[in-house]
Amino acid sequence: MKKFLWLLASLLFLASSAAYAKLIVAASLPDLASIAAYVGGDRVSAFSIARPTVDPHSVEVLPSYMVRVSRADVYLKVGMSLDQWADQIIDGSRNARIKIVDCSNGIAVLERPGKVDASLGDVHPEGNPHCWLDPENGVLVAQTIADALTSADPSGAAAYGANLDHFKAEVAQKMAVWRVTAAAIPNRTILTYHSSWPYFAQAFGFTIAAHIEPVPGIPPNASYLAQLVKVIKEQNVTAVISEPYYSDEAANFLARETGVKLFKITPSCADASPNSYLDHFQQIFDVLKGT
Repeated sequence: MKKFLWLLASLLFLASSAAYAKLIVAASLPDLASIAAYVGGDRVSAFSIARPTVDPHSVEVLPSYMVRVSRADVYLKVGMSLDQWADQIIDGSRNARIKIVDCSNGIAVLERPGKVDASLGDVHPEGNPHCWLDPENGVLVAQTIADALTSADPSGAAAYGANLDHFKAEVAQKMAVWRVTAAAIPNRTILTYHSSWPYFAQAFGFTIAAHIEPVPGIPPNASYLAQLVKVIKEQNVTAVISEPYYSDEAANFLARETGVKLFKITPSCADASPNSYLDHFQQIFDVLKGT
């Protein structure tokens, strides 16, 4: 009888543990993982592959990533050809049960090119993929993630819905503050190294006068830099935003020639913690207030 009761207790414990096992969510970027952690709450364990200091276009595919993804229930992709490297990781994980989610679904895409050829450099045929840099797009991403989590874990639907509503409300509240902050910046005409920032610019009223890259993935030559000097002077550009993984050589040249300030800002948030995604926007504004 005691043996039977012990076995029954063990089975009940295992059943209880299985019922409350967290969904494992893998994401290409920390931004997606952070939103998943917010929406998923204590029902989810989220992690990202790319680090914020690494170019998300060209992440090195490592066996350790495949091992981590082999245990995941959901994989969140940026989409729009940004994270094609993720396909190798997913295939290498041999995880047949994983649910792959394209987080660009429903986004109003900017910079969608017409005809694409080699002269355009590393342009994305589906449009600019850096859509998470508009917090209101973050809300759309959160909805997509909430739907995916509910599909994978129907018993958590109410929790995911409540967390999603809280996320939407927090974004609305913070957007009102950030728009006031942005409006107080005297000069919102900027240069960027790569075309990572059009969604941010559109959301907060910045104008991107030009990019240091003449086309995506191609560094500038002397002639193009001379054109940028002219643009900076004519449009009274005071700030250049460059990602930490790009060379400072061209931006430093422009700074010497025009006095423009260089701000090194990563387009991605720090990590997969629930508040990291929204905290990142405040960090960006704390830097840009120095323009």
